Amino acid sequence: MDYVKAFLVGGVICALVQILMNETKLMPGRIMVLLVVTGCILGAIGIYQPFVDWAGCGASVPLLGFGNTLWKGVREAVDQEGFLGIFKGGFTAGAAGICAALVFGYLSGLISKPKSKVD
Repeated sequence: MDYVKAFLVGGVICALVQILMNETKLMPGRIMVLLVVTGCILGAIGIYQPFVDWAGCGASVPLLGFGNTLWKGVREAVDQEGFLGIFKGGFTAGAAGICAALVFGYLSGLISKPKSKVD
């Protein structure tokens, strides 16, 4: 049942973002920033972590979850190191996900034959 719940929650998040992309003139990059910032804000006010506990990976994998991860890293680093933690915490918390995205993006570029778009 956990897999079904995670699939449905992640699907609803993705569907809402797709509606946002289709119905507004926001560029995808701005929508991505909006999702990360929303995850940070929801994490800061204490709403997102109970949602992650209930929904599992369906809530922690999308960009909202990345924003929440950044927030948790900053909060922990500020508690341990003070003001410097504001600058270090997000990088430390998000390092594994960012590294995986870079490595897998590079490997997919090696495996596939990328072509430039010609409009």
